[in-house]
Amino acid sequence: MPTCLPLVRRRCHACASERFRASGKFRVNANHKLIDAWLLALCTACGETAKLTVLERTTVRSVRPDLLDRLHDNDPGLTTELLQDPAVRRRNRIALDWDGAWHLDTGGSDHLDREVIDVSVYFAARIPVRPVRLIAEGCALSRAEVERLITEGKLVSAVRLSGRLSGDFTFTLKR
Repeated sequence: MPTCLPLVRRRCHACASERFRASGKFRVNANHKLIDAWLLALCTACGETAKLTVLERTTVRSVRPDLLDRLHDNDPGLTTELLQDPAVRRRNRIALDWDGAWHLDTGGSDHLDREVIDVSVYFAARIPVRPVRLIAEGCALSRAEVERLITEGKLVSAVRLSGRLSGDFTFTLKR
């Protein structure tokens, strides 16, 4: 589950840093019947502000009134929704850095002493995480040990455990 907003990966034009922190503030500008809206992000190195386009030259009547209210109120939930929206990320040519922005809730460690463990992993948000890292952290193992268990066939799953996943999956661990 997410613990905070992820960092935005985009090059700063002032200091060449590649990390921005979403401020949670929006800038809305209307010109006659057209409206523009941006999510403001601050460079983590120099504090320079970057504008991430949310709406661009859109007629005011085509914008849902609840969205407009949320933009004017600087709704933090809207910030989260927009950062996870693939269309917004593609339009602004940004990527998200989730390092340190998520938490693993295992529900306790009393299951670790069993011979066979069937585990279901559910994501509260679409956070791309390496399953090997997630399994290592949740089962109190090293990543190398998890890799060894995969190669020995003692850790099996219907999905590929190498690479990144952001969707729910299950795995079985045999000790």
